[in-house]
Amino acid sequence: MNEKLFKVIIVGDSRVGKTAFVDRYVHNRFNDNYKTTVGVDFALKKIQRSEDELIRVQLWDIAGQERFSSLTRVYYKDASACVIMFDVTSIKSFEHVVRWKNDVDSKVFLRDMSPVPCLLLGNKSDLDEHKVSDEEVKAMSQDHNFVGWSKISVKDSYNVEEPMMFLVEEIVARLQSRGRGSIAAEFTDDDGRIKLPHTYGKQSKCCWIF
Repeated sequence: MNEKLFKVIIVGDSRVGKTAFVDRYVHNRFNDNYKTTVGVDFALKKIQRSEDELIRVQLWDIAGQERFSSLTRVYYKDASACVIMFDVTSIKSFEHVVRWKNDVDSKVFLRDMSPVPCLLLGNKSDLDEHKVSDEEVKAMSQDHNFVGWSKISVKDSYNVEEPMMFLVEEIVARLQSRGRGSIAAEFTDDDGRIKLPHTYGKQSKCCWIF
């Protein structure tokens, strides 16, 4: 069995739903009363990508409070990819995406010194009071070199697994081509939105192990 371990950091402002996202993705559960993360929390997702390939995704749920910003370089170390989250009902959390992306881009790199691939996810799409339009998310994604974006609802389990499948395939593609390969063009729409639902190549059936 060929096994790989990928570290994925989850960043964004406090209360955008990072902990809930990890809990839903790894354990398929949701709690209305999550406590604010202090420092960093960890979780592990196992993916049987093919009969002879097992991928372990180590998720680092990093606190969004300003007082932990001096520790992000330590938390980001050796990351293979990044998820930056915002709350679609909070303009402030969306505006802060730029700060988070710049922080990641300045502190962690792939082996070829290129930036780690980053997803942009807008959570709480189940709520009515959206403050951020699709056009604004598209512009943010394009202007700041995200590999793709999607609006999600962790509470309703909407678009949670598919973007992560996309991100894992992006990591694998870059690893296999030593930084020159990307699946972003193939599996995103013209505006950069991740195509959902996803179907990948024959080698990536993505059987999820809980």
